[in-house]
Amino acid sequence: MDLNIRHLLRRAAHTALLAVSLAASGAALAQANFIVMASTTSTEQSGLFAHLLPAFKAATGTDVRVVALGTGQALDMGRRGDADIVFVHDQAAEQKFVADGWGLKRLPVMYNDFVLIGPAADPAKTRGKDITAALQKVAAAGAQFISRGDKSGTHAAELRYWKAAGTDIAAAKPAGYKECGCGMGPALNIASSTGAYVLADRGTWLNFKNRGDLAVLVEGDNRLFNQYGVMVVNPARHPHVKLALAQGFADWVVSPAGQAAIAGYKIGGEQLFFPNAGQ
Repeated sequence: MDLNIRHLLRRAAHTALLAVSLAASGAALAQANFIVMASTTSTEQSGLFAHLLPAFKAATGTDVRVVALGTGQALDMGRRGDADIVFVHDQAAEQKFVADGWGLKRLPVMYNDFVLIGPAADPAKTRGKDITAALQKVAAAGAQFISRGDKSGTHAAELRYWKAAGTDIAAAKPAGYKECGCGMGPALNIASSTGAYVLADRGTWLNFKNRGDLAVLVEGDNRLFNQYGVMVVNPARHPHVKLALAQGFADWVVSPAGQAAIAGYKIGGEQLFFPNAGQ
């Protein structure tokens, strides 16, 4: 075979191999350019992430794969190293997560509030601003109450409110108290179909379509404040954590751009979450 032809064939083979190698490297890079975020059902079911994450990807090129669980389960994912970042709403549990070395610095991101939802006719006469008085009336009336029962941030708050109302759920449940072990959306669906009371975050309630005759009965109590925080999982515990990409999300969501994106999410003109990074 002519030497020139052999040379050209070698060059063509080398070029083809280089193209395959570059394509494979590009595919691997694209596949690696994502993080796994363990978060709450409220951030997912309220529609916030469908609004927020495309803005983050547009700014950084990073995909975020969300696993929506109760806060307790989301924190457990972080402890196991199954997530790169955690975005939840139980401040005491978050602070312990960091203190125990599972997460890096906790950053406050935003807040909204909890509300007590129930039948518009309000058979237990709970309507008002006092959450503990309302739960006392629910218990006294033996009214149906749906608890998430899933160790979520909402469930943790609910247990605190019951305790303040004089009822230790772990010791004795009121007559109509039922645990569903489910997310916020399913809990609201059960309440809607059974005419029960339920504690919900306002964001999920505003995005909830199957309301039936449910209505907001208790709101405005300072104790119903609902703070969200974000934490990167500690790579010292789990070296495979994508520290740079995860920190990129944490930094962006508390930046002016991320905070503006949160403030811009509204349903029917009503803002669902209120940014408060740095407070």
